Amino acid sequence: MMIQPKYIRYVKQILPFGIIWLLFAFIYTLLEYGLLGDLKSYPTTGNVYNFEQSFVFTLSFSFFIGLLQGIIEISWMRERFERSTLGVKIILKSSIYLLLVIIIIIFMTILNNVLYVDETTAINDLKDFMSVFAFWSIVIFVSVISGIAVFFSEVSEYFGDGVFYNFFFGKYHQPVQEKRIFMFLDMKSSTTIAEEIGHKRYFDLIKEYYADMTDAVVETFGEIYQYVGDEIVVSWPAKKGLYQNNCLVCFDKISSIFENRKTHYVALYGVAPEFKAGFHIGEVTSGEIGIVKRDIIYTGDVLNTTARIQGKCNEYDAKLLLSEELLKELTTTTTFTFTKIGKLLLRGKKEMVQLYRADF
Repeated sequence: MMIQPKYIRYVKQILPFGIIWLLFAFIYTLLEYGLLGDLKSYPTTGNVYNFEQSFVFTLSFSFFIGLLQGIIEISWMRERFERSTLGVKIILKSSIYLLLVIIIIIFMTILNNVLYVDETTAINDLKDFMSVFAFWSIVIFVSVISGIAVFFSEVSEYFGDGVFYNFFFGKYHQPVQEKRIFMFLDMKSSTTIAEEIGHKRYFDLIKEYYADMTDAVVETFGEIYQYVGDEIVVSWPAKKGLYQNNCLVCFDKISSIFENRKTHYVALYGVAPEFKAGFHIGEVTSGEIGIVKRDIIYTGDVLNTTARIQGKCNEYDAKLLLSEELLKELTTTTTFTFTKIGKLLLRGKKEMVQLYRADF
């Protein structure tokens, strides 16, 4: 049984916050030990110092704080600052998180000190601690960690979770041969729509159009490869795309989303977007390219073929066309019905490709 993709995505988005905080906490405790050595108390406050306890407490506490920041960021904060610039996001978010962390530090410092002294003494020790630079150095350190975690999250979101992790871990640093499924999905009559509603409103429509597709892509393990004007290219590693027919289910989910939001689009833009898609499966070479701007690209005949399959949708009055190669590997299902279109010689290809129309 596979874990729901959206939960995997949440974990992937939240966990880096905890890891970043854990890493900096590790560095901090080692630096602290290097400075304090065998001392039994902090020179500035007189509070009890024990390396083993400090190590466990600081790392555990920091990991918890990181996860807490990640949960707040992903579930609430990101949406609130969606329209802000990167600089504003980092400054404002870091300030909010810093305030939250200071409150938690104060609480945890009192709690930690109570293990050794009574509550009144612990509070007095905290007041003394807050009056010296040692406390504010921690505050500065925390603000830096918080800012780095936010920056990491924003960059990851900008590139896309899958792309950023592939860059970070160097998955495609050397070219890789892999089998993938591609979907080329294109909006119908996009040029006419743009002329009718104007390019500014058309841009807003496209932006919302792509946003509404995102959940369907994520829920079926899809990876958004490219946005090309009014066309979106989604890719799946073969295993994930074939699992429970995820690739076709993605299209079905997208269709349902836009059917449910048809009234919204008509009211806002005067038109409900319709689309068509082509599917194909095949071997690609995946790797990093570029000097000034780096990107991960796929090369292989499968992309050209998928694009040309999608281009045949209007000719056969079909919302979805797929190749026989893909159909052979899909799981037998009653959800979709497939109609043979015939063998077609697609432009630029020597071999005939058998196409099928899929209906829901």
